[in-house]
Amino acid sequence: QTPQTSPTSQSSQTSHSSQTFLLPYACITKVRIGREVADLEALAEADISELEDAIQSCGFFRSKARDIKACAAVLLEKHGGAVPGTMEELLALPGVGRKTANLILGDIFGQPAIVADTHCIRISNKLGLAHTKDPHGVEKELRELIEPAEGSDFCHRLVLHGRAVCTARSPACERCVLAPLCPSRTNG
Repeated sequence: QTPQTSPTSQSSQTSHSSQTFLLPYACITKVRIGREVADLEALAEADISELEDAIQSCGFFRSKARDIKACAAVLLEKHGGAVPGTMEELLALPGVGRKTANLILGDIFGQPAIVADTHCIRISNKLGLAHTKDPHGVEKELRELIEPAEGSDFCHRLVLHGRAVCTARSPACERCVLAPLCPSRTNG
């Protein structure tokens, strides 16, 4: 199955070769080792300290560096350098959980996906669309409510809304377009 480009993607057509390997690590746009942009082979062979330096601005950069190196090796050894297109195969990759797997399935492969990140979980609960803080539970509840073709974009919209309007510490209910429907809105 070939990947598709979603409205949130920057490129016109994405290959599911080693170039999309970087997507699971959302904080990384390009990993540079020395002066070169690393390809999958370079990532698999890289010194952990070089990878740590390249992604130091990311949270948990040390464990992510180990996962990047290990994931690159697995992609080369077991998948011929291609990013797999099933939940089971993606979850078997080092450092890839359900959130990342759903992100890849939705954004790269155009498959139905619910990316239950912190914003999606929080806002879905505030709106009464979900009733759990468990990411897999939120994913299941939203799958029952959201059309499969809309799931990935719906979650991206929740992320943007959670960053711009409905922030965790200080939700701006007075300027929220969802306030009339929101059981959690604050008065004022």
